[in-house]
Amino acid sequence: MGAAFFPVLFFTAFWACIGIGVPMMTPKGPHQSLLRCIMMLTAATCWLFWLCCYMAQMNPLLGPKLSRHAIYMIAKEWGNELKDG
Repeated sequence: MGAAFFPVLFFTAFWACIGIGVPMMTPKGPHQSLLRCIMMLTAATCWLFWLCCYMAQMNPLLGPKLSRHAIYMIAKEWGNELKDG
């Protein structure tokens, strides 16, 4: 599975709108700049988390490849005798 252009573009635009649009709607007050900073950082970290999860699916980690001998040893230790067949 390779990276598709549309999902990356769509979610980048979505989180850009959140990161730019929501801070513009913060109420006036002494902490307005702090609230804007929080909203922009939240949008940026949510986008980055999504991007990392999306990219991790492109090259998934697979479990270890065990030899037949190792599988039989593990089964014997766990009390699940396997039959040769």
